[in-house]
Amino acid sequence: MTAKDKGGRPRLPFDLDQLIALVRIQCTAVECAAVMKMTEDTIDRRLKDQGETGFAEFYKKHQGEGKASLRRAQWKVAQDGNPTMLIWLGKQALGQRDEQHLKHGGDVTPIRVVFETCYAKDT
Repeated sequence: MTAKDKGGRPRLPFDLDQLIALVRIQCTAVECAAVMKMTEDTIDRRLKDQGETGFAEFYKKHQGEGKASLRRAQWKVAQDGNPTMLIWLGKQALGQRDEQHLKHGGDVTPIRVVFETCYAKDT
């Protein structure tokens, strides 16, 4: 055994591009670890080996790319005339909302509501 060889099993390959792709689709650390067949701690260590500060910061750095891609797809669907997406984006981006005006007809009589408190008997 050489000084560099610490024994144990060989290191698993670490695909940074795959991890970025997983983060872009908003996969959690647990999901990334499962797909990459390694533990969350291993992913964190490998990121630190590559000069990153760890998974949490790496996630913050790359998640926006996926959100932007999703937003782009939503705008495309809306621009293609999808009424559901147009309504949803109108509510999200423009503060639009549905309003319902209800009218009650007929005699209006009060409803009597009685609240009773029951306590279990100690045995």
